[in-house]
Amino acid sequence: MPNNKVSNEELSKDTMSGNGKPQGGRPKMKKGMLKRLITMLFQFYPVLLPVVIVCIIFSAVVSSVPSLFMQNVIAVIEKYYKSGDWNAAKGEIMTWVIRLGFFYVLSLISAFAYTQLGAVITQGFLKKLRCRMFDGMQNLPVKYFDRNNHGDIMSYYTNDVDTLRQLVSQSLPNLIISGITVVTVFSIMLYFSIWMALIVVGGVVTMTVVTKKIGGNSAKYFLRQQKAIGKTEGFVEEMMNGQKVVKVFCHEEQSGKEFDAINEALYEDAKKANQYANMLMPILNNIGNVLYVVVALAGGLFLLNDVPNVGFSGMAFSISIIVPFLNMTKQFTGNISQVSQQLNSVIMGMAGAERIFDLLDQKPEVDDGYVTLVNAVVAPDGTITESEKRTGTWAWKHPHQADGSVTYTLLRGDVRLNDVDFGYEEDKMVLHNVTVFAEPGQKVAFVGATGAGKTTITNLINRFYDIADGKIRYDGININKIKKADLRRSLGIVLQETNLFTGTVMENIRYGKLDATDEECIAAARLAGADDFITRLPEGYQTLLTGNGANLSQGQRQLLAIARAAVADPPVMILDEATSSIDTRTEAIVQKGMDSLMEGRTVFVIAHRLSTVKNSDVIMVLDHGSIIERGNHEKLIAEKGTYYRLYTGAFELE
Repeated sequence: MPNNKVSNEELSKDTMSGNGKPQGGRPKMKKGMLKRLITMLFQFYPVLLPVVIVCIIFSAVVSSVPSLFMQNVIAVIEKYYKSGDWNAAKGEIMTWVIRLGFFYVLSLISAFAYTQLGAVITQGFLKKLRCRMFDGMQNLPVKYFDRNNHGDIMSYYTNDVDTLRQLVSQSLPNLIISGITVVTVFSIMLYFSIWMALIVVGGVVTMTVVTKKIGGNSAKYFLRQQKAIGKTEGFVEEMMNGQKVVKVFCHEEQSGKEFDAINEALYEDAKKANQYANMLMPILNNIGNVLYVVVALAGGLFLLNDVPNVGFSGMAFSISIIVPFLNMTKQFTGNISQVSQQLNSVIMGMAGAERIFDLLDQKPEVDDGYVTLVNAVVAPDGTITESEKRTGTWAWKHPHQADGSVTYTLLRGDVRLNDVDFGYEEDKMVLHNVTVFAEPGQKVAFVGATGAGKTTITNLINRFYDIADGKIRYDGININKIKKADLRRSLGIVLQETNLFTGTVMENIRYGKLDATDEECIAAARLAGADDFITRLPEGYQTLLTGNGANLSQGQRQLLAIARAAVADPPVMILDEATSSIDTRTEAIVQKGMDSLMEGRTVFVIAHRLSTVKNSDVIMVLDHGSIIERGNHEKLIAEKGTYYRLYTGAFELE
């Protein structure tokens, strides 16, 4: 079990950025996140989004209109108050009411339009974003997944995407509505009275200072909360995968303590974020109430003292100005509070967007290869030509940029490593001057202690990682020139850790060759020795597997992995501890099938059981990244070196 002991202090810091680089101190949001998000929205919906924005703006403007209607209605009442001609007053008032009703109907239509279209945009945006995230993730190098917690990566698709849903569907539309309403109402205020508008501005300045102080602290902890959620989900995912190990070693109590520490850090960040957020609204509402009273008092004083009004309307102070002004003050401060309230959702959404964009910005796996794998036909005179149909014969198509010519090389499985150096970190080499010659049809075995570099060599052949120095040639071609997809298509691999996917047994075998027929899959299962147990399953080859094949034994899962490699029928096979999870009796069954599978193929075998490598053509003994012995079994036994001592049990591989 990995050591997951982390203190609350460590967890409360932003200890790791999205690209895996350590950072310390207070988390800061990257600039341009909102602009980038909105740009992406316009890219996905260049026509629909502007329509929604227009509807939102229209609805927001209409919500500010009642103040103008109120002023005109009160002015009509004042006009006919002395004459008492209420019939004429009713006619004018009804005219204004009908106009207001008409605007409200249009506002209702626009509100219905933007909510319905907004739902289409929000869900469509999230769908396209998840596709872009997944497609980008598929192109990332293996080292990204080696260095990042899988649970934290899952959090991108769940928690972070959900914060964007809230941002796009609720926060941004509300911000636009509140912002347009504030601008519209303030413009009407200036139209009526600049003096009273300045009083409102004083209150708004106070609200802004409070928002910056309290909202800033809230933002800080919301950012921490977002990262703490990723850490929590990563830990839970790790514990779920290792549940059997936890129970076997009675690690439940310690795991609980470690989870409590991580969960406590999440609790503290979430608590403080919400405390500051919950504190903001009551304070802003009360500032708005105080401002309402101040505006009412100021208006009364202006009226009593006949203060000359200054405004774009040119009207003197009157009840028809002060009453609508009070209503606008409430509306103005309410929308300022609404903007402040939405800031927390915006901050959470931006935190999620930052993590998602970090994933999207990860550099994809570099592939400069131009040599491809094609179906080929070999003429009697040895000439190789490309075929559009499946021929069973493969060749490397090598276009030469110098003269524009194209040459073809038969795929034979000749793999050679020449003086290869490699390190997972540039300053820490794990392979030193490794040279391996694997001729077509040869079985090459690697033995050595854990960490000696056996699996690393096979990872380099697959180009999961690129070498620091030296050359790797495949059928005489530098593998850097071969497209990675074509290179990996020519290699079959059975890993020590078996991964089965949700689906039927047949579908899991067919994963090795998607166009394989049922008969080919069954033949591959028989070759691997898996047909016997598969036919005894409740539904045979159509038995549904879930949870990485949890309803199968470890050995059965490994047999399916071998069958999956067999159906691919590659010229080169890599068996990384392929029989490590199989008992001795099953191993004998599998070994017979493996011998048939390996016939005529170049095979690289990694094994701790020396009995499985005994019949190899060449055995390489590795120690600390260097090949210290090489030869067949008889030669190495005769030399009585390291291999001899390993084979006779003089010391263990570990």
